[in-house]
Amino acid sequence: MSENCTHDCSSCGENCSSRTEEQSFLAPKNSMSDIKKVIGIVSGKGGVGKSLVTSLMASGMQREGYRSAILDADITGPSIPKLFGISEKAVGSEYGIMPAVSRGGTKIMSINLLLENDTDPVVWRGPVIGGTVKQFWTDVVWEDVDCMFVDMPPGTGDVPLTVFQSLPVDGIIVVTSPQELVSMIVEKAVNMAKLMNIPILGVVENMSYVECPNCEEKIHIFGESKLDEVAKSFGLEALGRIPMKAEIAARCDAGKVEAVESSKYLGTAFDAVKALVKG
Repeated sequence: MSENCTHDCSSCGENCSSRTEEQSFLAPKNSMSDIKKVIGIVSGKGGVGKSLVTSLMASGMQREGYRSAILDADITGPSIPKLFGISEKAVGSEYGIMPAVSRGGTKIMSINLLLENDTDPVVWRGPVIGGTVKQFWTDVVWEDVDCMFVDMPPGTGDVPLTVFQSLPVDGIIVVTSPQELVSMIVEKAVNMAKLMNIPILGVVENMSYVECPNCEEKIHIFGESKLDEVAKSFGLEALGRIPMKAEIAARCDAGKVEAVESSKYLGTAFDAVKALVKG
């Protein structure tokens, strides 16, 4: 025990033998920020559509009257500004960094809003990337936000660990695709969430099917959906299925993700987030 011990472990950084309370790694949010709920969008692998789901969730909640925000934690592969058609750079004030605001009102912070050119590579090591993610929480003036969605990088490495330890994550949504290895992908994300004591709101399946433009028949080009089966095996809710649709891709490429009719595919996911915010 330190000779200067105050017996208040919650405010002490010493790792002494007399510690009686777990040390918190939560980073303080900006003094000008009031964020009610934080939801992580995760997956055990890359390329399944986390950024798409993040954007659709944030814009959909904003459209329904909730003040939403996106913290783009995918530092080496940021795509959120492109999806929303945002090209201007973030600016600072005496209180911190001001997030960009989409046409629909969603607040956004991404590393691409700070780089000179959108195509500049971010060649940084893990600790620097993790520190940047924390700064998006501590240094950005988010103001009043009902639900913040965190677009996570793939896997279970440095950045997801930083987010789970440094941000008060209230729940996660797991994103999958229909392939056979989906069960392993989900299990990795679920196991990490359990390890970090983070509630899982449910699972969303992206690239679920292709819809015939003539007869609207659903064609499962990656095989039949396994969403219900996988969700049930882990005791989770199946929150939605997003098809492979040219209209969605075109609007995302044009920076108009807010024009996608997201409630058609993610209605249950919105219900889960609304319940979290209201609860």
